[in-house]
Amino acid sequence: MIEISNNRVIQAIRQMVRGRTDSLLVQLLRYVVVGGIAFVVDYGLLFALTEWGGLHYLVSATISFIAGLAVNYALSTAWVFGNGTMTNKWAEFAVFSIIGVVGLLLNNGFMWILTEVAGIHYMISKLITTAIVMLWNFFARKLILFNNKNNG
Repeated sequence: MIEISNNRVIQAIRQMVRGRTDSLLVQLLRYVVVGGIAFVVDYGLLFALTEWGGLHYLVSATISFIAGLAVNYALSTAWVFGNGTMTNKWAEFAVFSIIGVVGLLLNNGFMWILTEVAGIHYMISKLITTAIVMLWNFFARKLILFNNKNNG
């Protein structure tokens, strides 16, 4: 009995880590990991550009968000979603980026409200904002770009 459930756990972990999947839950969990990696790039650059580079936090937030977007695209297409609905990868990246631009507007809007209006430190504002924008990005990309119903 224990061996059977250990095998199931191992199989579940393998599905989580390797290969393509259509499972929304597995994709969401993978996206959280990818988002975490992109967040480290985004958050680190935000801090570095603002504190060490002397840029205004919203300028830093824009630059760091774009860097995180590039990391997110590369990892999302390689590991989270797989093949998108578009055969032209430049067009796919353009749509991915448009969704990201909406995310950027949400990011900067929420950061401004939380920092300027609510008086929260910009680094804490970024943490709160990231959760909201991550959900937008995942579901918009899943529904628009990586909807398996539209694939081949």
